[in-house]
Amino acid sequence: MKKTMLTAAAAFAALAVPAAAHAGSAEGKIQVKLLATGVLPDGDISRINNPGVLALPANAALAANPHTYASDNVVPTVAIEYFFTPNVSVETICCVTKHHVNGAGSLATTNLVNNISIIPATVTVKYHAPLGPIKPYLGVGPTLFLVLDSEPGATAATFSSTTKLSSEAGVVVQAGVDVPLGSSGYALSLDAKKYWVSTNARWYNAAGVEQLSTRHKLDPWVLSAGVAYRF
Repeated sequence: MKKTMLTAAAAFAALAVPAAAHAGSAEGKIQVKLLATGVLPDGDISRINNPGVLALPANAALAANPHTYASDNVVPTVAIEYFFTPNVSVETICCVTKHHVNGAGSLATTNLVNNISIIPATVTVKYHAPLGPIKPYLGVGPTLFLVLDSEPGATAATFSSTTKLSSEAGVVVQAGVDVPLGSSGYALSLDAKKYWVSTNARWYNAAGVEQLSTRHKLDPWVLSAGVAYRF
């Protein structure tokens, strides 16, 4: 009986060690965030690569005519962060966001691209100011916008059967604050990111011939709020 009790106690201790190692702590090495994120892209045309169906010169510098804009979206986001020191960490995020691009200016009322799916693969190095329990931070890093899918909008479908947006790299800066809820490891988190990244949009007819190519500024603001858990 005594041997059985000792065996059970040893098993319980073995299970308890990992549990203790993963207990919440406001000073833990790992932090996971679950956020609601608003993605607010620009989407404006910055250059005509191939005018195709537009009566404009190639590589035209655009002023008032024509313009486009990308729709906003709200998506769930997961962020994972590792603290090298109490003040320096690295963070990556995971989400998929969808948008469409419509015309403005001389292209007003047109629908050019629909169902653009993007993964904004992002890594930032963050500095957390040592200001007590409330932890404001600044961050900077690279990003890669992976465009998974897109299709011609209703207007573009009159001259195109497919459209492709290029996946491209850029940079991001961020600022935010984590507000711990006691010492349990939970916190409220507010975060703002500004991205600088562009994409080439190309429209093709059924024979695979390019009908139009434009350069677009995506350059989104990405605003997040949610809960964090640190351990």
